[in-house]
Amino acid sequence: MKQLTDNTHRSLEILIHTICWGLFFAFPLFFTQNNDGTINWKDFMFHCIVPTTLCIIFYLNYFVFIPHILFHEQTKRFIFINAIVIIILTFGLRYWNNMHCPPPPSHRPMPPSYIFYLRDMASLIFSAGLSVAICMSKRWSQTEAERREAVKSRTEAELKNLRNQLNPHFLLNTLNNIYALITFDTDKAQQAVQELSKLLRYVLYDNQQMFVPLSKEIDFIRNYIELMRIRISAQVDIQTNFNIKPKSQTPIAPLIFISLIENAFKHGISPVEPSYINISISEDNDKIECTIRNSNYPKTRADKSGSGIGLEQVRKRLELVYPGIYKWDNHLSDDGKEYFSNIIIYLKH
Repeated sequence: MKQLTDNTHRSLEILIHTICWGLFFAFPLFFTQNNDGTINWKDFMFHCIVPTTLCIIFYLNYFVFIPHILFHEQTKRFIFINAIVIIILTFGLRYWNNMHCPPPPSHRPMPPSYIFYLRDMASLIFSAGLSVAICMSKRWSQTEAERREAVKSRTEAELKNLRNQLNPHFLLNTLNNIYALITFDTDKAQQAVQELSKLLRYVLYDNQQMFVPLSKEIDFIRNYIELMRIRISAQVDIQTNFNIKPKSQTPIAPLIFISLIENAFKHGISPVEPSYINISISEDNDKIECTIRNSNYPKTRADKSGSGIGLEQVRKRLELVYPGIYKWDNHLSDDGKEYFSNIIIYLKH
């Protein structure tokens, strides 16, 4: 694909050069027409000498001086060589002109000869400068493209690294839950293993793309919540509301919300106090919104389940995948009894 793009750019560049120089060389045709409309080709060839010298200095810079001298940080040498070539072409051009087109006899005084030298030299300097401007613009464009490609590669590498961290983090928490079930309810533990097998396919295979359909992500979240219901008391109030389009294909970064939901189950449930978890995910034409409210019962340092990296990963992934188009508000209530998290991802159109 990159080679095809480069070939297209090269073909377009050749076409532009051909058209521009073709128009430039065709310009003398307007001054070499005879009264009967025919072209005086001898005069035309004579008038083509100036465009030819401009073309020479342009492409000497374009193909030789700029890439091999100026771009190798040899600015003084570049200026010196250009000055020598421009002086040689200027004197050669004036010599040719004086030999083949002596000034006609006239009673009006002719301008000083140095005026013609300065005019030709200025034209050659302009042509060389135009070549420099074009090459510098091309180089800047290439550098910017390489920079964007490097940023893209780094971002993809960071996202891949985050996903590689997230999967073990998620599985560790889930296995801890199943381990807790084994000690008091083996039937539920077996059911949890079956539910876990459904999640594993998504975690290990289906979420390797940069984006997945929102409906698929919601199905995964539903399965995860059902898995969590198995191990918690029926007294815990779990409310969910998924208001999305039927079989929504809206792209969403996979597992972007799961760490927040894990956090709600980890810190939102008490074995003795009233507990609740409210999870709401909705979409419309402009945004995807995830809101989570849960009672807050923070774990003690003695609780080693999980590694505490989930929320940090959420923030990193939001910055990498949705820079500038998301809003995340998360905080504890004033009394410290409720944790609130709201993520809004604005959709690009």
